Amino acid sequence: MFLLQANSTALFSVADLQLIAPELILTVCACIALVMEVVLPYRKSKLIAYFSLGGVALAAFSLGVQFWYAQDVLPLDGFYGMVRIDGFALVFKSIFLVSAALAIAISTRYLDIEGEQHGEYYALVLFATVGMMFLACGYDLISLYISLELMALTFYVLVAFTKREKRSNEAAMKYFLLGAFSSGVLLYGMSLLYGIAGSTNLGEIGRSVATIAGTMGEGGESAGTLRPMLLLGMIALAAGLFFKIAAVPFHMWAPDAYEGAPTSVTAFLSTGSKAASFALYARIFIEALPSIRADWAPLLGLVAAITIMVGNWAAVTQENSKRLLAYSSISNAGYLLLGLVAGNIYGYIGLTIYLLVYTLMNMGAFGIVISLRRRGIIGDNVDDMTGLAHKAPGMAAMMTIFMLSLGGLPMTGGFIGKYFLFGGLLQRGKADGKTWYYWLAGWAIINTVVSFYYYIRFIKVMYLGDRVADDKALSLSPALQTALVASLVGILFIGVYPQPLIEIVQRLIAPIAALSPMQFK
Repeated sequence: MFLLQANSTALFSVADLQLIAPELILTVCACIALVMEVVLPYRKSKLIAYFSLGGVALAAFSLGVQFWYAQDVLPLDGFYGMVRIDGFALVFKSIFLVSAALAIAISTRYLDIEGEQHGEYYALVLFATVGMMFLACGYDLISLYISLELMALTFYVLVAFTKREKRSNEAAMKYFLLGAFSSGVLLYGMSLLYGIAGSTNLGEIGRSVATIAGTMGEGGESAGTLRPMLLLGMIALAAGLFFKIAAVPFHMWAPDAYEGAPTSVTAFLSTGSKAASFALYARIFIEALPSIRADWAPLLGLVAAITIMVGNWAAVTQENSKRLLAYSSISNAGYLLLGLVAGNIYGYIGLTIYLLVYTLMNMGAFGIVISLRRRGIIGDNVDDMTGLAHKAPGMAAMMTIFMLSLGGLPMTGGFIGKYFLFGGLLQRGKADGKTWYYWLAGWAIINTVVSFYYYIRFIKVMYLGDRVADDKALSLSPALQTALVASLVGILFIGVYPQPLIEIVQRLIAPIAALSPMQFK
């Protein structure tokens, strides 16, 4: 029935709605959550969290049904080519739903402690997830930009959700001002692409850019007129997206926003928002600009190398755990850029798997930080974990695995993701015969060793700290415990037995990876 409707002109609008069924479910649930906030008494507000989790689960089920019925006819286009459902969209939508579910789960207890248990919080999380999912399936510059702004505006509000905290308000203001600036730069790049190609559809832009690139290679008239505009548009797009992923030199907002935002929001911001921004990056650069890859790959490679270095070395000196993890997030943005720089199936598999694993690792790490939060005790400093191994050995063991996985230790999910990212660079270097890919891979590996220094700091204070831990119980809830266990199981399963996930991702990502020229065979 799904396929019949998808190909039927009589039911064209219904087929379009079927393509975005998960997004529609989340939107309806978000609106209902707002109504529930008004209807339910304050003490029952936590029910909205469980309702939101049910909405995420229903959206995940809808996504699974969509894949089951449409897997043999992908890609499917709708809304006059503005939306495309393909393997890329299905994979990234799944990551966003995982991130949203974990964010809601770790938020329940934290909001209780802060006295901010309100239904609009969960509605904002769902609306942000809707924006992320449209970023994954958007196939038009207009739909992509609207989706990006939907996600960004909800995060501006979420960062300032604890209105009584000055740090939260300051962080939101910095995030908003820099975010508005970056959106302007991004929109300028999009306008240049539209002016060059005469269309906002990514496929048509890709064909126009390929024609222009071919003409430039033949020494035609376009070489002198359109090449500067094309390169300027590419640079503006890259700069605007560098901010969204917190890449150097557009990273300055991340430490302040991460530290000032509610910890549960920080976890969601560092995972879901970053994954969505990389989805947008991949959509534009792989689908619209593959023919000028020789121009943007070195730029992304240089930024990746600097980002990895700055993030790792700045994290070494941090005492606040949220700022430390912010700089860790910056360095990981550099690692993730390596997947786009590689531009082959290995690189795209690494990008996808590492985004999923990074979501689990960071959600777990911030969940442990939330468990330390109690009335009168913020628990944000690294030293606040002193003696955790004696006080709560299970929590200390979880945090140890999360940190080692972030560093890329074998037998963890982080190692699998980095293995494919670095392997993609090596394969690209062999295919293109350029040594800078090897140097970039070596630089990333060296800095990975550096990252272990500050990740092991957490382990050191938990097991070898000088101070004695207090006797106050940790702030846990069933939802938080479930989120931590789910993150731990996911990291270990992917680290020990990654083959099923690798095969699924390879099957779904291979068609879009084939768009990049000179694939490594």
